[in-house]
Amino acid sequence: MKLPRTPSLRLDGKRALVTGAGRGLGLAAAAALGQAGAHVTLISRTPSEIEEAAAAIREDGGSADAMLLDVMDRPGCTAAIAAAEPYDVLVNNAGTNRPASFLDVTEEDYDAIVDLNLRSAFFVAQAVARRMVEGERHGSIIHISSQMGHVGGARRTVYCASKHAIEGLTKAMAIDLAPHQIRVNTIGPTFFETPLTKPFFENNAFKEDTLRRIKLGRLGQVEDLMGSVVFLASDAAALITGTSVLVDGGWTAE
Repeated sequence: MKLPRTPSLRLDGKRALVTGAGRGLGLAAAAALGQAGAHVTLISRTPSEIEEAAAAIREDGGSADAMLLDVMDRPGCTAAIAAAEPYDVLVNNAGTNRPASFLDVTEEDYDAIVDLNLRSAFFVAQAVARRMVEGERHGSIIHISSQMGHVGGARRTVYCASKHAIEGLTKAMAIDLAPHQIRVNTIGPTFFETPLTKPFFENNAFKEDTLRRIKLGRLGQVEDLMGSVVFLASDAAALITGTSVLVDGGWTAE
């Protein structure tokens, strides 16, 4: 009897692009892709962070370079991606939040969250996908969404709106890009311990409520995200598109 073989999780020979890659979940995603054999290009607007991160990946035996860009600069990003060799993998990670009650949200808050979390993600993905199609690359686009793209949350109306939009965008992109064999999925993390979330957990009541909602009883660590990034980028996920992998410790289970 000839047994089927598990598709490889290796990414040797692949080119990956990660936005917001200087720290937190973006850095973890870049490290994971590098450790799986991909050449990783790290995008951030903070030169010291991505240069150090790219150097660390190289020192770890991987292949990486840094691209200093602000993803809010649509013309600049589009031009840089168009000029580069096509990528096989995109991890759209750059994002932000400004927690506030719905009644207190300002136009400035709204624009800052939606422009980064949705608009920039849309146009970075479009630029990468265009190059994938031109280069006939059968690629994988991964949006870092959130558990809040599937539920609601107090003081997170705009953030939830942006992440629910990313989930819808992903499904529609998956349909449009399927003829080109480009897969599109999201990863929906729960609350992870990162520089972005650290200020939230200085509020003990918020931290206790968060831990109560995460059924596994702990905050996410960046390592918890890395396997799902490699999986969705690899041939092991070759028939997975238009869906979400929830790394939420059971938050959305009820």
